[in-house]
Amino acid sequence: MSLELRGITKRFGALTANDGIDLTVADGEIHAILGENGAGKSTLMNIVYGLLAPDEGSISVDGKVIRIDSPIDALAAGIGMVHQHFMLIPVFTVAENIVLGHEKIKGPGMLDLESARSEILRVSAEYNFDIDPDALIEDLPVGLQQRVEIIRALIYDAKVLILDEPTAVLTPQETDELLKNMKKLKARGTSIVFITHKLREVKEAADKITIIRRGKVVGTASPSASQEELASLMVGRPVSLDVDKNAAKLGNVTLEVKNLNISDHTGRFLVSNVSFELRAGEILAVAGVQGNGQTELAEAIVGLQEHVTGSILLDGKDVTHESVRASLHAGIAFVPESREEDGLIGSFSIEENLILDLHDLPPYAKGPVISQKIVQEEAQKRIAEFDIRTQSSKDSVSSLSGGNKQKVVLARELSRPVKLVVASQPTRGLDVGSIEFVHQRIIAERDSGRGVLLFSTELDEVISLADRIAVMYRGEFIAIVPADTSRSDLGLLMAGVKP
Repeated sequence: MSLELRGITKRFGALTANDGIDLTVADGEIHAILGENGAGKSTLMNIVYGLLAPDEGSISVDGKVIRIDSPIDALAAGIGMVHQHFMLIPVFTVAENIVLGHEKIKGPGMLDLESARSEILRVSAEYNFDIDPDALIEDLPVGLQQRVEIIRALIYDAKVLILDEPTAVLTPQETDELLKNMKKLKARGTSIVFITHKLREVKEAADKITIIRRGKVVGTASPSASQEELASLMVGRPVSLDVDKNAAKLGNVTLEVKNLNISDHTGRFLVSNVSFELRAGEILAVAGVQGNGQTELAEAIVGLQEHVTGSILLDGKDVTHESVRASLHAGIAFVPESREEDGLIGSFSIEENLILDLHDLPPYAKGPVISQKIVQEEAQKRIAEFDIRTQSSKDSVSSLSGGNKQKVVLARELSRPVKLVVASQPTRGLDVGSIEFVHQRIIAERDSGRGVLLFSTELDEVISLADRIAVMYRGEFIAIVPADTSRSDLGLLMAGVKP
């Protein structure tokens, strides 16, 4: 089945998320839509799937213009979608999730799940998905949860399957398996729209590539295009994808974590018995699928977790139960994984955000009085040094793009004397140009003699930046391995298997 979009435009107030987009997906084709977060990819596909209404433009299936007002209309037209954040109910079984919204009754108050079970087993066997219809969703790893989403689309006879950032939560082995299944689906005549920002996967799976930048189609390419060519189309300028770094020059132990345990308010352990050392002049990258305790570990080191046992030593000083303020003043720089929620105050100006953790210290303050002149002068220096694209330092930080917001966080955290940099998902949602800049700054911190603890779910980033790699699985460090460990071995570790 072919899918054709013509002139699709979607506005949210003054923001034009999609600007006159034309796109054609041929019958039995894997068509990749490449672009960074915020480029408008997901908005476009949510329009196709009936979750959003376009302001302008048309959608055609097999040459016939159709109207899609809801996901039910999309499924009826043969269009299915697997969302980046799965649309599953954790306490329901696989079969119950599959029939949700399409329930059949076999008696008073009784759901007919038998037909759903048989269909699940049929599709599972056809694509080697190995899914138990009676398994609870919350008991399945994320890779199998994604398969449930795909099965749901196929059971309802999707001829066009939209996959929105499908590898974001998968191990390398699960990613390889997904790409194989995409090719199986293609061979059976299914058209696939593959939304991603990962160049390697695009080159491996796609038949055709459309690049979207700032809501517009800026070009198309074939899989034979180099990663550098694709990256330059995404950003609009040449970009180096290689991280240039020299061998680490190790100093004394900066951070020592001993037998660290973190629990939630119910007493359930989120991090269990984690111990490691990090030296000055070293990058220790923590790899793993999101949700294995990385967030909690990063937050505990900077004082954001309450239920912590064990010890955290910074240059030999115990900071385990210090406040966030005390931890920052002790010499920890913290780049949180959500810049919007934890890194910035959107309604504050850029210059105010640049002094959030220093506003009461010299030279910015004398007693209770803040020197606005010094705040503005220092902000201008940081804006120039970190290439923050803005009209004025007095603009609200919410007016900036994602990449520039992240630069504000980095400028604040890396422009003061620190001993340890804790960087959690520092390039999430950034374009490849901003990623290049962030990587250079992280390497510069390491080369200046600071210890860097990097948390990242992007395996390419981990391999490029790390001097050593710790793999986290279900709240534990399953292994700490050299930076040249193979992707396949790292993938096994991320799945809890020691090679």
